Amino acid sequence: MRCDACHTTGDLDEATREHMRLRAEETTQLPLLQVRSLEQKSQEQSSFVQGALLFASLQHWQFWAVAEVSLLLFGLFWRSGQESDDKGHLIMTIAKDIRWATKSVAYKRRVAEELVSDLLGVFQARLANSFFPVLEPAIGVGSVFEGWSPRGRGVVYCLLVPLKPPRGHTFHLELGSVKGMPAKSHVRVQLDCTCRRDQHVENMLCFVHQPKEALRRNQDSSLISNLCTGFYLDAQKIARWFQTMVSSAWAGMPQWHHYSMKVLPSHRSCKLLLTTASRRSLFVKVIFGVQQGDSDIFLSSQATETIFTLGTTWAESYAVAEAKFFRHITMQAPQDTFHLKCLQLCAGILVGTGFSTYTLKTIVMHLLNTLPPESWGRTEFLLRLQDIMWYLRGSLEEKRLDHFFFANENVPEDIVLPPAFQAAEPLNLFQCLVQDPAAHAKALRELEELQDRLTKLLFYGV
Repeated sequence: MRCDACHTTGDLDEATREHMRLRAEETTQLPLLQVRSLEQKSQEQSSFVQGALLFASLQHWQFWAVAEVSLLLFGLFWRSGQESDDKGHLIMTIAKDIRWATKSVAYKRRVAEELVSDLLGVFQARLANSFFPVLEPAIGVGSVFEGWSPRGRGVVYCLLVPLKPPRGHTFHLELGSVKGMPAKSHVRVQLDCTCRRDQHVENMLCFVHQPKEALRRNQDSSLISNLCTGFYLDAQKIARWFQTMVSSAWAGMPQWHHYSMKVLPSHRSCKLLLTTASRRSLFVKVIFGVQQGDSDIFLSSQATETIFTLGTTWAESYAVAEAKFFRHITMQAPQDTFHLKCLQLCAGILVGTGFSTYTLKTIVMHLLNTLPPESWGRTEFLLRLQDIMWYLRGSLEEKRLDHFFFANENVPEDIVLPPAFQAAEPLNLFQCLVQDPAAHAKALRELEELQDRLTKLLFYGV
């Protein structure tokens, strides 16, 4: 798993050492929890007193820039009903802009879901009597289906198609790990005896007891012959197989009348570019997964970040569980909750930095699991943004950001995890910062840039 801040090397320069020394002095003064406690104890006081108390607590704290203090005070005054029309207009403008983009994405999301569902329906009919993998209904994953897709062009509508073994076959997952970290995994295909179990199937041969004849008769539809390397499921062969089926089926699809379709090059997925007559485009990506037991964790064909990955290598994916978590929060939260807007806004300022959206998403998931849903409303919007930045800063200073699903006893019950996840040690997504001081220093500098970008965006819209 990539550590987002590990992109620079070399020794710390004098400016960086001084920067870190100041940070160390600042953290000895007033932790964030004290600020929050002070805020909570002051609920019954006037907004003016609340602002004064907070300002008195923070005025000697060099860590806070003037703009950041203004954000907190703005949030407190607004929550108490004292905000100005301009400030209210600021948040409503942000909300409207995001809401418009969200509606557009929601429409395209439905189009992508219908397209993949229709394709799978055609393929399932074609493969009904074959020994190719059984294609299960697709599951929408990623930021689009979680509801917070970063704004701008190039939105990818990603769907995971679970693969089940055909009759006479079993998938055995060989999970890899290195010092507790998820590593390369494999899916071994085992042939099962079908002598008695499939007697009702006419002319059914057993791959175990009649292997040569069974393989000869079913050579064209054999899972092992076509989609495996040795006895291991090959993600690259599956991707090519799926791409070929899409190309052959497209002319008979109802979408053919509305879109031109192009299968884009991809080694481990099926990427489709749909274009309307008015040149509007839709980018759909289909990845493949093998479920771990009955859990929401899969081994995925999604390409890893290594330069070369063997086709038989599969990566552990938490995408289905993450999408399920955001649906759970949406069902629990009031209608006007701004948690997705907070995440979308923060994700939009990451461009050009070493941080990934996955880091921000992990932080927001931790906060959503800690703060009550009603505390993510419109009136708390700025406070929650500040919480996200605070959490990121604290994680960087501690060089630790725990993966949401490992050793977390507070995961919602409707998310099914493998038993080993609860017994596992916490997985530190910032482990590389412990080993790379230069990357840590770079991450701290980029954090200052993020805070500055967020302040400018909120106050000036740029």
